[in-house]
Amino acid sequence: MSFRILGTGMYVPPKAVTNDDLAQIVETNDEWITKRVGVKERRISENEWTSEMGAKAAQAALADAGVKVEELDMILAASVSGETVSPSMATMIQHRIGATCPAMEINAACAAFLYLLETAAAFFALHKDYQKILVVGCERMSGILDWTDRSTCVIFGDGSGAAVLERGEGYLDSVLTVKGGDDVIKIPHFPGTSPFFDREQDSPYIHMKGQETFKYAVSAISSDITALLERNHLTIDDIAWIVPHQANVRIIDFASKRLGIDPAKMFVNIEKYGNTSSASVPIALHELKESGQLHRGDKIILCAFGGGLSNMACLIEY
Repeated sequence: MSFRILGTGMYVPPKAVTNDDLAQIVETNDEWITKRVGVKERRISENEWTSEMGAKAAQAALADAGVKVEELDMILAASVSGETVSPSMATMIQHRIGATCPAMEINAACAAFLYLLETAAAFFALHKDYQKILVVGCERMSGILDWTDRSTCVIFGDGSGAAVLERGEGYLDSVLTVKGGDDVIKIPHFPGTSPFFDREQDSPYIHMKGQETFKYAVSAISSDITALLERNHLTIDDIAWIVPHQANVRIIDFASKRLGIDPAKMFVNIEKYGNTSSASVPIALHELKESGQLHRGDKIILCAFGGGLSNMACLIEY
């Protein structure tokens, strides 16, 4: 379609919190978390805001791409855990890295990084003079967790991932789906102190129905990947790697079985970072590239799902 990935970058906080550490906070244990989720540890911010982590991943991606900040034509960012509602994380990152180009944010929860790629493709198509766009997913999920809820606090972690996109022909196809509603996953805002507002409100933390999320995710991954392969007359053998959202290793395993593909084709790093929402896919993509297993010309599929409910997959020639 309209771009290729020029460079990638990531940042995670230095503090690693293990499953044994969490067992000191809530009633859980390493065996249960590892078996049910696949997480062994996650990174937790002690003193960095979301936009600070986003800026560090952005700078790493720019360095990897060999691109100067003044070359950027647009910054697109995503977060559900920013320190401010306004300014957006995109504008905060723009300020922190010293850019002057336009910047805007998109909220599609864990699928948001892929929505950023789709949006970037649209900007490249609309603005013929745009040559380089920075996309960033950044999250401080630890700030929106109920740390007494063992069903959610063991899953998530903090971090940021980024990519520099250059006008080109590497973005081949995409599938986007939204099933609107807050009955499965929601993160309420603080309701405020208006004396005129009279509605009950849930606590401003992540609320998630695990079984419903699991079923939706497996179905979304399977149907999206199948659609991309069929529409582009490809088989799974034509795909070098699938980079899925790192939400739960069992979701990835079940989707692999439903698709009838070797689980080894799915890149997985959830054991180190947990679910970092919009940062999940770009962190995994960066680690895959850094491992030396991703090569120019490889066809890869990125796929993700999250609150909204929203899901997306895209076919890229790296």
